[in-house]
Amino acid sequence: MPIFLTNNYPSSALQINTRLIIACAEQLLDLCDMAGYSLSILLIDDREMTDLNNRYRGKNVPTNVLSFPFLDGADDTISSLPIRELGDIIISVDTAGREATASRQTLAERLAWLITHGLLHLLGYDHERSAPDAALMQDKENELISRLQLNRSKPMTLLAINVDHIATIRQARGTIEPDPVTAAALCELAGASGIVVHLREDRRHIQDRDVRLLRQTVKTRLNLEMGAAKEIIDIALDIKPDMVTLVPEKRLELTTEGGLNVTGQKKKLAGTIEQMAKAGIPVSLFIDPDFKQIKASHDIGATFVEIHTGRYCDAVSEKERDCEFHLIASAAQEADRLGLQVNAGHGLDYRTTARIAALDIIGELSIGHAVIARAVFIGLEQAVREMLDIIRFARHGFY
Repeated sequence: MPIFLTNNYPSSALQINTRLIIACAEQLLDLCDMAGYSLSILLIDDREMTDLNNRYRGKNVPTNVLSFPFLDGADDTISSLPIRELGDIIISVDTAGREATASRQTLAERLAWLITHGLLHLLGYDHERSAPDAALMQDKENELISRLQLNRSKPMTLLAINVDHIATIRQARGTIEPDPVTAAALCELAGASGIVVHLREDRRHIQDRDVRLLRQTVKTRLNLEMGAAKEIIDIALDIKPDMVTLVPEKRLELTTEGGLNVTGQKKKLAGTIEQMAKAGIPVSLFIDPDFKQIKASHDIGATFVEIHTGRYCDAVSEKERDCEFHLIASAAQEADRLGLQVNAGHGLDYRTTARIAALDIIGELSIGHAVIARAVFIGLEQAVREMLDIIRFARHGFY
């Protein structure tokens, strides 16, 4: 039977993955042997939840979830009919978002718990009835959550180091030092799983010579960031990096300012992806955490997406950063659902990396400026090792 999901949440600050919610509810019904029943889920804000609590519970506060069993208050004629409807679960997304942040969960993980909690109420569990009933309900919640399959968990997020700014320093004096090829070797010795360079049309830092030597010397994986310009495409097809990441490129920008508009240039990007595919080069698209861009990336044949973390890193308040984090987490889950491999990067540093690294779906983080800046004071190998430690601890909840 179907899941009826209504999203009345008015804010765009939190991106809600409705397909993941429906998949979660379907799994829960199956796990509870209720797959033949219908279930309604309504997503609202704190204001509307407060109104419902006032009306039905005499409480002038928002709560995270309310459950209304279908047969509550129904007369005998309704209960005797063969209607396979469980009832309604109503969730305040505002409260869910705050609770997700406090408990270091993604919004999707918190919504999954609230759906589980609400469903158990519909099935007759009640933690307010007595202490034994509360323990019974909690045990059942934990069992169901442990059996839900929302993500494809990965052993640890990998770290790729962008060595562009080693070349920036070299180009400032027009000399041969420091050498980004040597820097890449030191990063690999310190444990980096990949090397990233951006060959720009204006050659402001990385040069053709660098890319060709890196192709010969990198032992892990060489990721060539590039705009979809014919000259750069030809170089990529010639040297065959392990992967390319297509990024937007503007002449006057200091660094990449945002994600690709994949929806607006699908034909051009699809042609580049096709050329790379014929040469055996997988393509990643650098995109903002936006469902439309993710779907378009999937539609034109990308293997990876790299989710732009810049707005999360640049947030000026904790509330803003929390919202940006949940956007990234939701986007990563949607990309994973579509079968895309998911990386992330841009602006990440020693304060902001851990929370992103803790997301199971993220396969690799691309970090450059923060590591190179720290290396000025403590050395490149130590700077890489410190970032790796942050990533390792993040996967165990230490952030």
